[in-house]
Amino acid sequence: MFVVPKSAGGRPWFLGSLAAVALASAGAGAWIVHAIAPETQAAVAKPKLPERPPVEVVEALPQLKARLDYLGERKQFMGAILVAKGDQVLFRQVYGKANYENDQPLKLDTRFRLASVSKQFTAAAILKLQDEGRLSVNDPVCKWIEACPDAWKPLRIHHLLSHTSGIPDLMAQSEWGRIRVTPRTPQELTETSARYGLQFEPGTKIRYDNAAYNLAAEIVAKVSGKPFEAYLNDAILKPLGLKDTGSDAHADAQGLAMGYANFPGGLAAQPIANVSVVYGAGALYSTLDDILVWNQALHKGRVLSDVSYAQMIADHAPANTPKERGRAHRAYGYGFYVNSLGEQVKPAFDDKQIYHTGSWAGFRNLVLYQPEADVTVVVLSNNYHQRDLVFMLSQQAMAEALGRPFPTGLNR
Repeated sequence: MFVVPKSAGGRPWFLGSLAAVALASAGAGAWIVHAIAPETQAAVAKPKLPERPPVEVVEALPQLKARLDYLGERKQFMGAILVAKGDQVLFRQVYGKANYENDQPLKLDTRFRLASVSKQFTAAAILKLQDEGRLSVNDPVCKWIEACPDAWKPLRIHHLLSHTSGIPDLMAQSEWGRIRVTPRTPQELTETSARYGLQFEPGTKIRYDNAAYNLAAEIVAKVSGKPFEAYLNDAILKPLGLKDTGSDAHADAQGLAMGYANFPGGLAAQPIANVSVVYGAGALYSTLDDILVWNQALHKGRVLSDVSYAQMIADHAPANTPKERGRAHRAYGYGFYVNSLGEQVKPAFDDKQIYHTGSWAGFRNLVLYQPEADVTVVVLSNNYHQRDLVFMLSQQAMAEALGRPFPTGLNR
């Protein structure tokens, strides 16, 4: 079982043990998730949401401020950063423009595309339905997907959420070049994925899989009787007051920053997002403060039952999973990773962080949560090619918020 710190923002990390009880291996790496008792599944009264802090500039982390001022003056970083301890914001600031062609500056409440940070919302929607007693992550995928191919009969919803399904990712499909730029319906995406065999036996390997999260979103729609986006809004976003979070997979959204990329000729806009092809894997947008509210609600018991949350942050990687590029093993949860990211900077620090990255259509994001100190870090950039800088800033922000030495370079 993956060993994690003792507390998670008020939620004990022994919940990982509950997940281990609910998750038991059964031959060839396949996972079985035992049924959750009805009394656990039943909706419970959630704590009242705390009052949201005012959306204003906060620069109470002097080392981070100095670093960002330096980068901002030289136009080396474009994006938005928020750091909070609990509900107290320690840093909130933006740099650069939301749209350079229109000379539109970024604002503190500008909406950014989340890309794969969206996956945690899709996983939460599945687990919310589990808490409502309407499905189990151990359900066969073919129970909910019509015209299910024979190759998918061994699949469980668990495999979709943990990247262990063996279904080829969208980018591994021969039609990807056309799919990438062509609006698709959920049904069309499923039909395309169903044409391919599995790359490996479910549960035996990890392979990152956007197609699997699209299937998970389709299951949410089938079980709830609503479009995926409608269930997500009604069951999660609206109750949390996340008015600036949503999906534009099948409808236009207003107020989004333009995504950019660095090319030899200079900064170039990336206007064709076509997030319909990642509607369950990367189609959401949000703001700094909405993500803070989401992080606090999710990790402090305002969204899921203890058992479902434990499944979300447990390590579902097969025991023989090799190291990635020689780095320490990262836990694969449902829509999350868990790892000591601070070991990849210098000076290093080893605090566990729950996180996910996001990159799509000119955006590069990283959202982190450190459970023992209850620290949230959100870095949203509308420049696809700022991956290393986004990572470095996230760890500098986390280190200063935790009282660790301020990192000065990468250790990878």
